[in-house]
Amino acid sequence: MNEILLTIIEVIMMPIVAFIVGLFMVLMMRKLAARLQRRIGPPLFQPLYDIIKLYGKQTQISHGLIHDIGIIMAVGGYVAAEALLPVPGMDGIAAKGGLVTLAYLTMVPSLGLALGVGQCANPNGSIGISRALTSMLAYDIPFIIVVFGVAYHFSSTNLVSIIATQQAGGISTWGISEMPVLALAGLFALHASLGKQPFEIYIAPAEIATGPMVEMGGKFLGGLFVMQSFQLYTASVLYVSLFLGGGENWITFLLKCFAVLAIPIIIAYLFPRYRTDDLVRLVWKWPVMLALIGVAFVMN
Repeated sequence: MNEILLTIIEVIMMPIVAFIVGLFMVLMMRKLAARLQRRIGPPLFQPLYDIIKLYGKQTQISHGLIHDIGIIMAVGGYVAAEALLPVPGMDGIAAKGGLVTLAYLTMVPSLGLALGVGQCANPNGSIGISRALTSMLAYDIPFIIVVFGVAYHFSSTNLVSIIATQQAGGISTWGISEMPVLALAGLFALHASLGKQPFEIYIAPAEIATGPMVEMGGKFLGGLFVMQSFQLYTASVLYVSLFLGGGENWITFLLKCFAVLAIPIIIAYLFPRYRTDDLVRLVWKWPVMLALIGVAFVMN
């Protein structure tokens, strides 16, 4: 009974922790962008202020129940995923879910966004979401290959077991030390999954007026801000769990997560956006090739 109660508490706490850390990741993203563009950047609590402001606005227009469900799916997919991502002191239901379930859950937000935006019937939104689904199809292929390679190497899809194996032998047994090619392919896939430049094909503010967000306002746009916080956290924590030995404590864990996230963010603000066909060609070429080479090394 005590074990069940502890698991329930962890499942409740893990999304809350993810949201808080995710807000600071959003802040870091904005701060890095500002520094690269010779600006000061937002104050410490600006991401939280933005969400509170958006949820405080009265929404005049609703596009129907499907639109509302789509936003709930977009946020709910990541909330559910957090319970499968072990963090220092909290495993949640990671031992029971595994990497396969987690991979499926990370696809739910994009599908929910497509469902909600499709109800709006706005051409810019429709173009944006079609690009988002194309992008998801592109980066999911190297991502799944990377997940397969890691699972094969550690002979497990259990993230708790994978992290424990890496921590038992120190840095030399981390995924990035034993599978450097797969780690590089995973970093490619992580960057593409965040939808930041040069992979920002579905937002494209100068071309399709922010795409999926064009019909979003008030609580709906606030929901997408919340989703972004979860997205940054989930992507970075998953990479740290697979290749950097997870976290022995919260300090090392957060340092690893923020360091991993800083790499694609810095790249994002130094390069322009690709076209859709260029993105698919690039992601299906280099990350897939690296992932397959990495799997070949692992299987040998």
